[in-house]
Amino acid sequence: MIKKFNLPLNLVLWLLALLWLFPIFWLILTAFRAEPGQFVSYIFPKSYTWDNFKYLFADNPDFPFAKWLGNTFIVATASCLLNTFITVSMAYVMSRLRFKMKNNYLKIALVLNMFPAFMSMIAVYYILQAINMTQTLTGLVFIYTSTAALTFYIAKGFFDTIPLSLDESAMIDGATKAQIFTKITLPMSKPIIVYTSLMAFMTPWMDFIFARVIMGDRVEKYTVAIGLYSMINKETAQQMYTTFAAGCLVVAIPITILFLYLQKYYVEGITGGAVKG
Repeated sequence: MIKKFNLPLNLVLWLLALLWLFPIFWLILTAFRAEPGQFVSYIFPKSYTWDNFKYLFADNPDFPFAKWLGNTFIVATASCLLNTFITVSMAYVMSRLRFKMKNNYLKIALVLNMFPAFMSMIAVYYILQAINMTQTLTGLVFIYTSTAALTFYIAKGFFDTIPLSLDESAMIDGATKAQIFTKITLPMSKPIIVYTSLMAFMTPWMDFIFARVIMGDRVEKYTVAIGLYSMINKETAQQMYTTFAAGCLVVAIPITILFLYLQKYYVEGITGGAVKG
């Protein structure tokens, strides 16, 4: 009975895969299309060119894409490191340690996580303005790491699955809590660390709302999300659309490479085991 459903199921999966891959395929073709224009009546370009990518990285004061890409990389990397450190530390504390008000804090964090982040956008802007940190990359880093201490529930759930007997055995051998964390818990937690790092890196890499509000009209401090948005308007849509597609493709490449490189740690973290110290 199961074999009868294999062919229809495979057809459905292939159809879904094609539907998912088609926008990516179309984006690649558009990025290399030599003919300008926002909408064309064909899929495959009549001619191909590298000029769209050359224009992105040319010395253009109106659209300094290379500068935007560097700003985004700085913000995303700093936010990723700080966010991962805070989230993993908070998750470990909430999973392993016992202290007063712990349950109350967990309830407060759960309630606060139910509210979308952009609800605090205006208040955050005025706070940054009060300390003279609007239109700065440092202000953006603070924005993206400010909620790290509240987004630990997934990591905490992972730490809860690690047997407490490992910690107890290490403590009997004379290990401190810091040694248990660094030499036992962390080696076994590569999957959740990778997940946390990817999410922390992707958020500032793709975010538009907070970056647009904080940066305002300071073009040289834009991230790629704001920069690409500013490239397309009524006056430039026809001429800049293929360049816009090339920029979207360039932005997608680092995330894809990072994911492909880090995905192996999902399995290694489960099968690798821990090292007692």
